[in-house]
Formats: sequence, structure tokens, C-alpha cells
Amino acid sequence: MNSKASNQIKLKLSSVNIKGKISFNRSLKKFTWLRVGGDAEIFFQPDCIQDLVHLIENIPTETNIFPIGVCSNLLVRDGGIPGVTIRLGRGFSQMQYENGLICVGAGALDSKVADFAAESGIDLSFLKTIPGTIGGAVKMNAGCYGHSMADIIKDATVLSRCGKLRNMSRKDLGLGYRRSKLPDDWIVVAVRLNGQKLSTDEIQKKMQLNQRKRSESQPVGEKTGGSTFKNPYDTSYDVTDIKVKKELRAWELISESNLRGVKLGGASVSQLHANFLINDGTATADDFEQLGSFIQRKVYEQKGVKLEWEIKRVGIKKKMLNKGTK
Repeated sequence: MNSKASNQIKLKLSSVNIKGKISFNRSLKKFTWLRVGGDAEIFFQPDCIQDLVHLIENIPTETNIFPIGVCSNLLVRDGGIPGVTIRLGRGFSQMQYENGLICVGAGALDSKVADFAAESGIDLSFLKTIPGTIGGAVKMNAGCYGHSMADIIKDATVLSRCGKLRNMSRKDLGLGYRRSKLPDDWIVVAVRLNGQKLSTDEIQKKMQLNQRKRSESQPVGEKTGGSTFKNPYDTSYDVTDIKVKKELRAWELISESNLRGVKLGGASVSQLHANFLINDGTATADDFEQLGSFIQRKVYEQKGVKLEWEIKRVGIKKKMLNKGTK
């Protein structure tokens, strides 16, 4: 967005009665789990759905809108995000049990939803170890331990770019492996979830087991994001002369390519889990992006497999010097 257009939007918003908090040139670094990234040109934290709709109605349709959650699986580039970045607040974190369904606001943390559902005797235990919000989980069809959001979603309330609220079924959302068909500028505001009925004790035991697995296999104490690359498929796998898809593990491909511990600038490949990248405290977003590209190239050269980013990269790149890997 050019400075003239930006100033016009800022002037217009300053005269609109919006209850939520609006700030300008807000640093996003502290919001992202990777602890990198530039500024949000306009940063909006709405109080409620009406507040959110009101804002969208008062900005030009060509203005970029990008919703974020807790940024656990997001790489914000060093040049920041132009337009309006929206972060849902406490007004979007309500949770209630209704007619066998867990009804939650999109700003609710996945782990909190798992806890609430357990108290209601509904097994959403896999959510306990997913570090994000329900809205983000819907957008990317997040999952782990053999389960994903597609298994538990009844429907979702979504705000389109033109400011219209829509109820979308699981089929409407078009959920696939770590993806949905929702455009980037559509905002999930509420979700209804269903799951298997179990006793609270049984569900809590499952959550404790998953948490133990995660702490043993992932660098949870580091400045890191979620899985960097999606698990790919090998279509050359034959069973009785019929080609089928065989799922490959991204971390195994990276490890077998001797890339554990590889470092670029302040970013490195985790020694514990090769599909996680770590910030030593000095990394830039460009360090992570260049390291990711290096991993993709090396895995393709050595294993013949093209890795696809799972971490979502957004914003504007800054021109950086190539620091090299070691």
C-alpha cells in the first residue's frame, strides 16, 4: 500500500466509531513464535463480530486484509504486512457446550478448547498439543497424531472480504491436507465441533500422553514454529503393479539428507526434530526463508522429493545479504 492510500485509510478510521484497538506500524515480531518479522501497517484488535464487520465496511475493497492468531505457524517477512492485520481478541474466545457440540470463538486457543471439551466428555484431545487458535486450525486444517480438524468440524461462521457472515459446512470449507479453500482475507469467527464421547479421565490421559510425546520429540523450549514442511507423497510406490500414494515423512527426508543442525544466520535446523527450524535469538525472517529454500534444494537433489512449505510465509521481503550456510 502506498503512503498516500495508507494515510487516507488512517484518517478515515480515526473518524469511525470502532470499539476495538487500532494501532499503526505495529511490530509483529513479539507475536510470532519464530520471533521474527516486520511491522503491520495497520493493526486491528476487534472487540466483537459487529466491530469487525464495521471496520471491513469502512476500508477500500482493494486494501489487503490478513487475519492472524498466535502466529505459531506463520513466518512474517522482515518488510512487514501491508494493509490491515487483524488479530481476534478475548471477545472471540468464548466456549460453550450445546446439544452435544463444542461451540467456540475462533480466537480460542486449541489447547483450551481441548480442556473445555474434556470437561464436557467430548474427546478433542489431539488439539491439546497444537499451538494455535481454532480459527487458524480451520484455515490450515491443522492436525497431529492421526487426527485433523476435518474430523471434528460441524460447521464454521466465516466473514468474507465484503463483510458478509456465512455459515460454512465441513464440505463447504474444502478441507484437505493442511489446507482449506478459504481465501487468505476471509476470517473464521466461530466454529462448532463434535467428537467422540468419553469420560473426562480417559480424555485427560490421552492428552497427557500426547503432551509427553510432544515434549520428547519436538524442541518445545526453543524459539520455533510448527512443522516447516508438509509430509509429501511418493507416487512411485507399487503394490501388485498398481501405483499408489505412500506418505513420506518430511523430517526423515531432511534428516537423511544430513541437514540436522545446518545453520544460516541465526536460523538452524533442530537437532531433535529435523522438520523444525530454530531461532538462536539473532535470526531474521529472511534467514528462515533462505534456510528453508536450501533444505528444499538439498532434499530434492538427494531424495528426489519436492518439499512444500507448511509454515505460511506472508508480507514483504527486505533485500538481505546471503549469509551462507554452515
